[in-house]
Amino acid sequence: MSKNCSLPDYSEYRFRAKDRALYLAEGLSLTAVFGYFFYRSWIACAALLPLLFLFMKRKKRELAKRRRQELSIQFKDLILAVAANQKAGYAIENAFRESYRDMVMLYGESSVICEELRYILAGLNNNIVLEKLLYSLGARSGLPDVMQFADVFLIAKQSGGNMTDILAKTAEVIDRKTETDKEIQLMISGKKTEQKIMNAVPFLIIFYVGSTSKGFFDVLYHNLIGVIIMTVCLAFYLAAYIMSERIVDIEV
Repeated sequence: MSKNCSLPDYSEYRFRAKDRALYLAEGLSLTAVFGYFFYRSWIACAALLPLLFLFMKRKKRELAKRRRQELSIQFKDLILAVAANQKAGYAIENAFRESYRDMVMLYGESSVICEELRYILAGLNNNIVLEKLLYSLGARSGLPDVMQFADVFLIAKQSGGNMTDILAKTAEVIDRKTETDKEIQLMISGKKTEQKIMNAVPFLIIFYVGSTSKGFFDVLYHNLIGVIIMTVCLAFYLAAYIMSERIVDIEV
């Protein structure tokens, strides 16, 4: 099937207008915080605007990852629904059609899996074979489980394999990986909280000392040496933040 530009690419995330405004406001607020605490200068806030673009890029990656996780969980439930419908006597294509109702009940019409099912059903109505539609989903999803299922489905369809067993085993594998990921996220949830607290500590210290000892940090602002020192501190802070994010970012 030729690549359709209207189909979602799960490696990227496109902001909706409301979300874009929200994250722009959040990014601008963070830039202002950095400008105030590290430089006490509106000029510095303007100079730090490139951080806003980095923030937006990072937010896109974060939201794209979250959407892929949603798709992985919902795809597992789709496969279980398809397997149940096939056991009830439906052909594989009709099993996918019947599963749409189940996914609407579970996740709602606006969910990613219902959106993908609408693409699949539209493709089936246009006489596109199911294997190509699933392969398109696997390629766009960036999820190895979905891509592997599309490959196995294609081979099984061509060789006449037991589709019900394949569907059940695929759902079981995805479910095990999902449960393992949940356990890992639960174990490191405390560490993520500690990370967020530690990220805020430098600002709290500067605020507390600056509030209780007026003029204590004046030597670090509005002079060349102070700007250099605070720029080095900012670089170390950003490096530590990125490193801490990577440490707690564990994927199965």
